[in-house]
Amino acid sequence: MGWWNDQVVARAETRVLASHLLVPYRERACAGLAGTVLEIGFGAGFNVPLYPSAVRQVLAVDPSDVGWRRSEGRRASSSAQIDRVGRDAQAVPVDDASVDAALSTLTLCTVPDPVAVLREVERVLRPGGTFHLLEHGLSDDARVAGSQRRHTRWWSHVAGGCHLDRDVPALCEAAGLRVVRMESSDAGRPRAWAHVYEGVAVA
Repeated sequence: MGWWNDQVVARAETRVLASHLLVPYRERACAGLAGTVLEIGFGAGFNVPLYPSAVRQVLAVDPSDVGWRRSEGRRASSSAQIDRVGRDAQAVPVDDASVDAALSTLTLCTVPDPVAVLREVERVLRPGGTFHLLEHGLSDDARVAGSQRRHTRWWSHVAGGCHLDRDVPALCEAAGLRVVRMESSDAGRPRAWAHVYEGVAVA
């Protein structure tokens, strides 16, 4: 990842993503998960305490060693078996049609090719498997969207490649996932950074 991203950005993101304000959003994203779950962008494991009891195994993908180390306590207290299976969500080392569900929370903004990631999600999901997401992205307010596009030009350089202006529903559809529920809202201020999508798509 490089020193800046792995040490500075990863630690700063951990502090932001630990916010208690995100817990209700994370709870909704995790609702309905069961069986074997692929979680891309596992990070420091903030979703772990929110997994439903029906989750038996989690296959975690994340590039950050800092985040993985910081997740140790949460992993140890989980009833689900949690294994780190890879670092690159664009090339997940998991068999086709082998997982029951997938989860992504505040991850698609930073990956270099979000469609490639979502195609991997579609590939590993069993037929009818569900993809649960909580992501921030492009606002439906034209003024906010304009601000997102302007700020992304510099923000992505200092924030580990984070893009403010990704159209999450369109990305899902481009990857072959069928969106069955998608809601968007402003989770806080400033709005350019806090427009979020919550939803479920099906393989």
